Amino acid sequence: MDVKIIKKTKKWIASALCISLLSCLYIPVYAEGTGWGLGYGAPGSKPTGNSPAEELKSYNAYYVGTGEEKVVYLTFDAGYESNHTEKILNVLKENQVPAAFFVVGTYIRDNPELIKRMVAEGHIVGNHSMNHPDMTKMDKAAFTKELEDTEKLYQDVTGQTMPKYYRPPRGQYTRGSMQMANELGYKTIFWSLAYVDWLQDKQPSKDQAFEKLLPRLHPGAILLLHSTSATNADILDELIKEYRKMGYEFKSLDELK
Repeated sequence: MDVKIIKKTKKWIASALCISLLSCLYIPVYAEGTGWGLGYGAPGSKPTGNSPAEELKSYNAYYVGTGEEKVVYLTFDAGYESNHTEKILNVLKENQVPAAFFVVGTYIRDNPELIKRMVAEGHIVGNHSMNHPDMTKMDKAAFTKELEDTEKLYQDVTGQTMPKYYRPPRGQYTRGSMQMANELGYKTIFWSLAYVDWLQDKQPSKDQAFEKLLPRLHPGAILLLHSTSATNADILDELIKEYRKMGYEFKSLDELK
């Protein structure tokens, strides 16, 4: 065989092997934002997330607590105030339950006294971004600004550094966005239990809420409720008592593991 042909053949084989090796090493990423979702099994069992808990943990992200201890982590999302938060805070205080409120920056700006009360009563105020955009479509600079602008408002109102807990707006995430949050020192907090409670003109009844929130409770549950919901404000006291009857204890996200 001609020497030139042999050399060309060797180069082609080497290139093909290189491409093949790179393909094997390639770790797929979510090019488009993925909305957080859950799959529920038997009552009382932990749901599956659309990303495994172990994968999330590598980005300092969580959707459920580990182990089988009967613990609930109560969290609220707040994009605006609908005059239910004060009642919710009263119930939490009466029942001595810690919670985390994931708020957007505009909420802090418009409701400084409620933010001060949350902090004074031992609740975590987490970062839900400044303007509730799709954070998966942002570069590092824009992503950082959304969180840091919220941090600044929190510090202006409370005189304290904002706790490093982040909940992606609408649950939209990519590996890249989780990594950016992690590099900024944040834990990304998804959820393992929620229901449709955010539609203001279509609020669920107590029975409809309990049909979702009681049988789906599981060890290590991160419960997401919206503080804008009239139903949540009305049922919260009974819900807390029902969960305690089921043997569950409420803990702060500071104890999440």
